[in-house]
Amino acid sequence: SFYTRRCLTEDPSWSLITVPHLTELCLQHIVHNFENNPILNYLLPEHQRKVVDRLSTSLPLTVTANIVSHEDYWKRRCIERWQVCEVSNYGDSWKRMFFERHLENILKFFIPNTTDPKQVLELIPLCKGYVRKLEIDQFLPPVRDQKEESNDLTDTKGDAEFSEVYTHHYNLKDLITALPHLEELHLTYGVKGCGMNFEWSLFNFTEQDCSNLAAAVKMCRNLKVFKLTQSKVNDDQTKLLSRNLLDHPCLLELDLSHNLIRDHGAQALGKLISHSRLETLDLCNNQIRHLGAQALATGLAESSTLTSLNLRLNCVEDKGGEVIGRALLTNTSLKSLHLGSNNLSEPTAAVFSQVLAQNTTLTSINFSCNHLGLDGGKQLLEGLANNKTLTELDLRQAEVEQETDFLIHQIVWANREAARLGSLHHPTAETL
Repeated sequence: SFYTRRCLTEDPSWSLITVPHLTELCLQHIVHNFENNPILNYLLPEHQRKVVDRLSTSLPLTVTANIVSHEDYWKRRCIERWQVCEVSNYGDSWKRMFFERHLENILKFFIPNTTDPKQVLELIPLCKGYVRKLEIDQFLPPVRDQKEESNDLTDTKGDAEFSEVYTHHYNLKDLITALPHLEELHLTYGVKGCGMNFEWSLFNFTEQDCSNLAAAVKMCRNLKVFKLTQSKVNDDQTKLLSRNLLDHPCLLELDLSHNLIRDHGAQALGKLISHSRLETLDLCNNQIRHLGAQALATGLAESSTLTSLNLRLNCVEDKGGEVIGRALLTNTSLKSLHLGSNNLSEPTAAVFSQVLAQNTTLTSINFSCNHLGLDGGKQLLEGLANNKTLTELDLRQAEVEQETDFLIHQIVWANREAARLGSLHHPTAETL
């Protein structure tokens, strides 16, 4: 009894029950030595869970990437690292979110000739099973040598040549061609938050950049969505990209909005429309005029896959608007057309009156910020008399008479209600 009393005075909470089970001791040991001996897959599922819950989020990716598949672990890593984590944007996979954002982060801050390329290449075997989409909204140029810069200022021709070399960006080819599940690629060649260090050369998408990117995208055989926006992409670059995408087996969406594409670039894209499986083409805010619109219309007349074309903020004018309208008298695939802010007037509305009377595929047309005028509005109203398919017609700031706009809205609204009720009675595979 003396012995028992002594134990209690030394540690009042002491009890045989507090001695951990051998299993628990083993699991603690596995967690403690995980970096050197990651034997997770040899454990029973309930023991795996206990180990994963205790694993440190600072473990090297070389250890965890292809061994730990438990979503809870990657959720912890994401939440510790980023303030905003919307997992639904990543197919509800925390692991996919972690690797996509981790890779994007390295690429956004990669400095050519300074950052070690191994930083990216060594990540490939760790992330290639999980990366499906990459959004890279800046590319940094190489660091400019101050000595060379001061020498260069004496000769403007030399400066221009050097500037071209100086601004080549990271070549994505080795990386993206090694990602077998890559389906979406969104790129912007520029520098965010450069502040007082602004230079136009920071926003150069060079010929070399374009050549590298075109070759890379051609080899990404599972790519479905390609966006290259706000990067000063010109006609020659558009031609090169289009040539490399002509025979692409999977590409469905191409977004080249907010660039410098003119008629020659649009001609290459017209050919692409008719020779590919492209479904969506966004050319918003470029410099396409009627010749470019003519080429796109030719492609549209021959395409059986394109469902959406966005030409907002170009300048196709009536010559371009009419020819696109005439293509829609034969095209049976296009569902959505945006011709907002294109300096269109009554002649385009006259052609589209005919389109609305005949075409049974178009569901959405946008004519906002044009000059259709009173007569143009009446023409569209006449064309809509027997139309049952158009569910959206945007005529804001199109100078259409208020009463005409109201009558058009009534027809379009009735079509939209009929389509909604139809989908309730006959649900499609998508809604199921």
